[in-house]
Amino acid sequence: MEAWQHDHLTIADVERVSPLEKLETRILLMTVTGLTRIQLITQSDYLLSPEQGLALQTLIQRRLDGEPIAYLTGEREFFGLPLLTSPAVLIPRADTELLVELALSHTPNQAKVLDMGTGSGAIAIAIAHTRPDLQVTALDISADALAIARANVARHVPDRVRLIQSDWYSGVDGFVFDTIVSNPPYIVKDDPHLSQGDLRFEPINALTDHADGLSAYRTIIANAPQHLVHEGWLLMEHGYHQAEDVRELLSGHGFVHVQSWRDLAGIERVSGGQWVK
Repeated sequence: MEAWQHDHLTIADVERVSPLEKLETRILLMTVTGLTRIQLITQSDYLLSPEQGLALQTLIQRRLDGEPIAYLTGEREFFGLPLLTSPAVLIPRADTELLVELALSHTPNQAKVLDMGTGSGAIAIAIAHTRPDLQVTALDISADALAIARANVARHVPDRVRLIQSDWYSGVDGFVFDTIVSNPPYIVKDDPHLSQGDLRFEPINALTDHADGLSAYRTIIANAPQHLVHEGWLLMEHGYHQAEDVRELLSGHGFVHVQSWRDLAGIERVSGGQWVK
């Protein structure tokens, strides 16, 4: 890292001395310089200012300390849309795109959708952006998370997603929806993964229910019938080992056509059922 102490540092110099993988180095370079990926390649002799060099050094050190790239850049792509992120919200992940796809395919035209525990707003925004005919409501208990979601909504689907601060269904009492989706906290308390990798930096209450990993599903499933129309669907993402438990909860509360869907890795990632009154 001694090279960071020198002036006249070019992009080529940075890529040569950076301790990070080239892709991560370029992502941070784009963040600091405002250049595109192509410009980084074609302008390798671009001279960083002392301020840019210091900012880059700081970001690289934070990455070496384990902080997620999405928090360093303040952005992560989800369903083809760049979304603002911060430590107040979970980082949107590609696995969750399956939940969006299922919601889109199981929701009729001109319908109402509820996204519970929206975080950055990723799921709700992806649904609303793809299906302008839908009325989308998203809720979260965290005011800080809703601030990020509000900025993302304004950026991609202004005035097309209703955001509500709510402890699960408390803020939508009396409302019914055609489809309810959720990616709730599902990691078991004291799971060693919580102290590893990116999870160390993500909001703990969005990761774990501080119990057996199923308490959120019990609440969502038990109260969903009074918020679903006839033949409405409840679809939920869960952990790699929780599909059978979630299916049992759905069946136990009278849902029909209960099933699980696998992600690209072949893991049962989303489970759901249909409510028939």
